[in-house]
Amino acid sequence: MPKIKTHQATSKRFSITKGKKLRRRKAGQDHFNSRESGNTVRNKRRDITVHTTDEKNVRSFIPYN
Repeated sequence: MPKIKTHQATSKRFSITKGKKLRRRKAGQDHFNSRESGNTVRNKRRDITVHTTDEKNVRSFIPYN
């Protein structure tokens, strides 16, 4: 059986924790952040866990992790 290729764009956007959870960056961090409040900017720095309904789809693109 041949190896499955990893989808590189997906592997760059998602990381897998030690407990096998998927993490991703919050959206909307690139520009137009001066209008946001300090709390919003601080919260955007945090990574968030991928929802379980989306997790199966994302894991199919990253087969060996």
